[in-house]
Amino acid sequence: MGRWEPNARGRLAEAALQLYSERGYEQTTVAEIAKQAGLTERTFFRHYADKREVLFSGAGDLQDLFVREVADAPEGTAPIEALVLGLDAVAGAFAGRRAHARTRQAVITANAELQERELIKLASMSAALARTLRGRGVAEPGATLAAEAGMAVFKVGFERWIEADEDQDMARLLREALAELKDVVAGGGQRAPGSPRTETGAQVARAQATEPR
Repeated sequence: MGRWEPNARGRLAEAALQLYSERGYEQTTVAEIAKQAGLTERTFFRHYADKREVLFSGAGDLQDLFVREVADAPEGTAPIEALVLGLDAVAGAFAGRRAHARTRQAVITANAELQERELIKLASMSAALARTLRGRGVAEPGATLAAEAGMAVFKVGFERWIEADEDQDMARLLREALAELKDVVAGGGQRAPGSPRTETGAQVARAQATEPR
């Protein structure tokens, strides 16, 4: 029987992210990751197919969570509102993980191969959401358009969240991004010269979020 290695997967992921951040993704080897975690290369490959997979191993779970929340939205829920339920659930999954997310994103941004893999992950999630919306009776091209819009909101909100102060809630930032998208679609993204300034949906959402309860 093999030696018990408590939380080996988590230790490997933490060691990999630390080394990727310090040395660079390309310069880090599996052997170094295993050594940093106090484990063997054999143990590494029991948990991850390669060193890239360390950064993307949670993508399937995140996609499943997003899709499940959209699929389980009450009957009659508008497509965008169903996506909001999914976005709220995804935001909850990132609670307490801002520092990790920042470091991971910095590693991905510094490497073209990882950026491509991240785009594939987002495209896969969008396709899964479109299938789910079609299953809820949303016709094409509406299902695909709504799914793509949902992913755009997630991308913008996520980027704002990793750059924001610690007291900024991801769910709130996602809803602000959605409100801004609705403003643009409604023609409110620009003002004609000399026209009065009015509050956008995003500004209203931001004000509501800061009102005392």
